[in-house]
Amino acid sequence: MTLPKRKTIPLHALTPRIAAACLFSLAVIPSAKAGLDEKIEQALRFGQDTVQDYGQIKLDLNYRYEYADTDNTAPEPAHGNTFRLRLGYLTPEIFGFQAFAEYENLFAAQNDYRGGSVYGDPNHHVIADPADRHELNRLWLSYKGIPDTEIKGGRQRIKIDDDRFIGNVGWRQMEQTYDAVMVTNVSITDLTIKAGYIGRVRNILSLTDNIDAPFVNVNYRLGNLGNAIGYGYWLDFRDDPANFAKSSETYGVRFVGSPKLNEDITLHYTAEYSYQQDYGTNSSDFSRDRYNLMGGISVAGITVKGAMEQLDGRDGGVFTTPLGTNHAFQGWADRFLNAALYPNGVRDVNATASTAIAGAKLMFVYHNFKDDAGSFTYGDEYDFLVTKKFGKHYALLAKYAYYDGDDNAPGGFKNDTQKIWVQANVSF
Repeated sequence: MTLPKRKTIPLHALTPRIAAACLFSLAVIPSAKAGLDEKIEQALRFGQDTVQDYGQIKLDLNYRYEYADTDNTAPEPAHGNTFRLRLGYLTPEIFGFQAFAEYENLFAAQNDYRGGSVYGDPNHHVIADPADRHELNRLWLSYKGIPDTEIKGGRQRIKIDDDRFIGNVGWRQMEQTYDAVMVTNVSITDLTIKAGYIGRVRNILSLTDNIDAPFVNVNYRLGNLGNAIGYGYWLDFRDDPANFAKSSETYGVRFVGSPKLNEDITLHYTAEYSYQQDYGTNSSDFSRDRYNLMGGISVAGITVKGAMEQLDGRDGGVFTTPLGTNHAFQGWADRFLNAALYPNGVRDVNATASTAIAGAKLMFVYHNFKDDAGSFTYGDEYDFLVTKKFGKHYALLAKYAYYDGDDNAPGGFKNDTQKIWVQANVSF
């Protein structure tokens, strides 16, 4: 009798299943079990008390269920059950040098969704995660041998200010990282200078965009009042003509702070202006503005904020932020991610209320979207968030977004959208 040939499961397919099992087993451990987290932390440091001895293994497991549906459109509602594993090693610092390498794997246990224009089932709505992908997420070397200076080169996570212009899109399962060199200097008291060059972007769909992008961000601390920031970003997308329209140069000034009036009352403010024009491979001739204003107050454990962000539409297009963490802006339903759909610009007037109850963070955000002149309404949006941390390493999240399109809105903006997320995370 001939035995059937055993099927070999490749490592990249087996890893997410191990991650799922680990995530479940860790999530159900009672937080009251004394010393467990400390034992895990020490084990990831190879039994040592500090990272400086032998370095440290970094582990992040993230499970997410996501639902997405837009009314009056042909595709079916999207359902995604995905597990993400990040596994990395941070070396000790030796003569000012330190290195980090991180592997990332995404396994879709249910992939009834379209992952952008590249992955998945076109008969379902978009969930912007690829299915069953793995990659080298980060691989960098840093040097701190020069006083008050860090030089970091390689594939790295870059987050500047509020991530509006350069961020890691950390909400998605596979984050955005950069093949870049960045220098951070704090030689002058209260002044932080970040300057660098990006040569390649590894985006949230695990695809590569080639780019020539020098950048500079200068941040001066104004004591208790906050920070004054000036920046310049020069994005020149290369090789792929589909990306040439994203090329631009942007300059801006930003004032942001949360000054305390007393022990019970804290104010919050942002005042920012940005100017953008054509650059590099972009064949268009344009100049556009962005305005970002926010004011708020925290008192008795409740924070309330009112804000307005306006991206001007002019010269056939709209102010864009192609490297930003854009999910955090203009509503969690992500109706305004594709700038080509709203050439008249967008004015987002929003209000946020947040508090904490029994250790859980609760947040509600309301948005009203109009064009940049206020002549017509796209729609309103209602966003809800509940997060709960259990110690340093465990967290649960539930999140809901409902976009209510105006009946007279142009194009597909009249169609309502609902999105639901449930997430569990373990991170060491």
